[in-house]
Amino acid sequence: MEFIKYYIEDSIAWIKLNRPQVYNSFHRGMAIECIQILDEIQENDAVRCVVITGEGKAFCAGQDLQEALDPEGPGLEKILSEHYNPIILRIRNLNKPVIAAVNGVAAGAGANIALACDLVVASESASFIQAFSKIGLVPDSGGTFFLPRLIGWNKASALMMTGDKCSAHEALQSGMIYKMFADDLFTDEVVRLARQMAQMPTKALVLTKQLLNESFTNNLQEQLNAELRDQKRAGSSEDYLEGTQAFIEKRKPTFKGK
Repeated sequence: MEFIKYYIEDSIAWIKLNRPQVYNSFHRGMAIECIQILDEIQENDAVRCVVITGEGKAFCAGQDLQEALDPEGPGLEKILSEHYNPIILRIRNLNKPVIAAVNGVAAGAGANIALACDLVVASESASFIQAFSKIGLVPDSGGTFFLPRLIGWNKASALMMTGDKCSAHEALQSGMIYKMFADDLFTDEVVRLARQMAQMPTKALVLTKQLLNESFTNNLQEQLNAELRDQKRAGSSEDYLEGTQAFIEKRKPTFKGK
């Protein structure tokens, strides 16, 4: 991969956006690589957790505007339909938990890719910016879907319309992110969290993820039916047997993700 650092270690797939000279902004090459990597991870049973982060000082500054403004470039419609929308859908449908490790500024589509992940953690110096209004655009990459559900309609509307920077402290207080770590501890804490997730019952986590996806459109009865369906699936897993046996034996369970 030319624009993304990708490797697997201890059952964790690390996706590091790697255009630090432009704050890891997306262009077509990086988007295509990201889609290819997510597709590979989907088929790799050895992977039990995914971490998306950025190389250098930024997480992702969103779209590379030079490409967006290039008359010979893909144009906004193709950028959304062939780059960001497929990435967001793959993250939400991935059969593993996905952690966004926001190590610096996350702006525009970069912020919304992070918010589409299952867990979002940030370094203390990180920030989130819905930068679209500053250049006359509307939020994309699922931002209008995820952000109001995370922090409420009014706060999301204000951040999107003003384009104001939201610090990691503010993001934590508003419920936008799961945890914030001190800059000097950030890498170690992300590794610790990823290892924790990789050792958990992956099948149950994926079923939980699917239920959360369905909850966006289900009514209460439909969601109860979906929970019943997936509880039966989880109850037939090897990890359920291991978890209950470990509880009875008062020992730590060893989950295999099956």
